[in-house]
Amino acid sequence: MEALLAGLFLAGYALIALEYRLRIDKAATAILMGTVSWLLLLILPAFSQAEERLFHHVSEIAGILFFLLGAMTIVEVVDSYNGFRFLLDLIRVRNSWFFFALITALTFFLSAIIDNLTATLIMVSLLQKALPGEEPKVRWLGASLVVLAANSGGAWSPLGDVTTTMLWIRGCITEASIIQRTFLPSLVSILLPFLIIGRLLRGVSIQTGTDADNESIPRRVSLVVLILGVGGILSVPLQKYFLHVPPFLAMLLAMGAVWLATEIFYWRLRDRVEEPQHLRVTAALEKIDIPALLFFLGILLAVSALAEVGILRWTAEALDRTVGNLDLVVFMLGLLSSVVDNVPLVAAAIEMYPLSAYPTDHRLWEFLAYAAGVGGNLLIIGSAAGVVAMNMEKIEFFWYVRRISWMAFLGYTAGALAYIALA
Repeated sequence: MEALLAGLFLAGYALIALEYRLRIDKAATAILMGTVSWLLLLILPAFSQAEERLFHHVSEIAGILFFLLGAMTIVEVVDSYNGFRFLLDLIRVRNSWFFFALITALTFFLSAIIDNLTATLIMVSLLQKALPGEEPKVRWLGASLVVLAANSGGAWSPLGDVTTTMLWIRGCITEASIIQRTFLPSLVSILLPFLIIGRLLRGVSIQTGTDADNESIPRRVSLVVLILGVGGILSVPLQKYFLHVPPFLAMLLAMGAVWLATEIFYWRLRDRVEEPQHLRVTAALEKIDIPALLFFLGILLAVSALAEVGILRWTAEALDRTVGNLDLVVFMLGLLSSVVDNVPLVAAAIEMYPLSAYPTDHRLWEFLAYAAGVGGNLLIIGSAAGVVAMNMEKIEFFWYVRRISWMAFLGYTAGALAYIALA
């Protein structure tokens, strides 16, 4: 049984890693891998109480998926009301170095609030408007800087990256501790690449200011939706800390409040806005990346099946025997996350190292949050943010390897050393 499940997982993992070469959506592979794994446990008599354990894991997975669904919906609604234009209006400088410094800082902090993927979408779109006449490779440098800043920013917040959110919801980390212990290492990881890329971008012509698109939506309405959306997202860790509300419930509460408010705005603005249907939450739900949610579902099902038969515990013991140093193991996992998706890596690590041995806020979990988030910077396909920027700007894979990967490695290593020194 163990060998069969391990072989199935490795085969699925290989297909996921080769997604862009094979052109097979990783969500299809993950769903098939997860469901077949549990089907084997259910139909073979060697594993008792399989159905009960399946429902236990599904309840935990559902909490993560509902949390992500709520967060993704809120961000889509804020964007449809042009709420992020207030952030873009903050950038009024024409000096190229200060411009990219502001871009980096905004991306770093924005990704910690609304997640690194959405922050990348917003900031790369801004770069396309600010650098319309520049050579593609100049924009590639700027977009790469956004990716590095987004992944570094997402690593120090429970809201910034899917893997950090998973660790938070599973009880491995707490809000205050992850921010306190990983903020400085994450900042170090982006400072080094910025200092290098910033010098390469000196003298670039900047066109600042936002266009007049969607001005039919009053600015005060955009501001109210922005405050409701971002405020709702930020209220989630506060509700968990003070009221002990499950994160998924707090996020759905925030989504419901935004939904109600925007329904009122829709009926007031429907005669002023061209094709006003995009202002409704129902339209935002159509834009949600459902394949990404199904990918998480499949991966978490597959990993939970491996955990039930003891494979992951055995893997953790083998790593302890061969490598010996836990910090080095986590550092290597971060490097591996640039080649394969960091979600299964973190999901496996959560099952490999039980909370009974590594309690909440143990350095293992905090360092893992940093490594899984920032390690994806080493390759353009190593993170969802990188893949989005790659598609938006048509960044060449090997160009990124030659020009950016070594900077990302320096930043990742410097941040890791900073964490170890401060821990």
